[in-house]
Amino acid sequence: MAMVVVQLPMNKLSGGPLRDKSRLQGLGVVDLKLNANRMVVGTLRRFDQFINLVLDNTVEVNVNEKIDIGMVVIRGNNDVIIEALEHVGRIH
Repeated sequence: MAMVVVQLPMNKLSGGPLRDKSRLQGLGVVDLKLNANRMVVGTLRRFDQFINLVLDNTVEVNVNEKIDIGMVVIRGNNDVIIEALEHVGRIH
């Protein structure tokens, strides 16, 4: 199964808590191992009960290169391992 990544420019976000840019502080930097042996690193912005993730400043890490892919939404069924690379902030 292929990884599904949807890139979202900031001006396309609407509705819900993501509309208020003051609430966009990151929850922490995470390293994700996805299906098909893909790896991404980014700032965790939001997640839901299905472990769908919104990452910002995301970089896809391959063996020989790093590809900047910006803000992405990753469906929860693609997550294999989620590792916090720094302290994860409190969720209110």
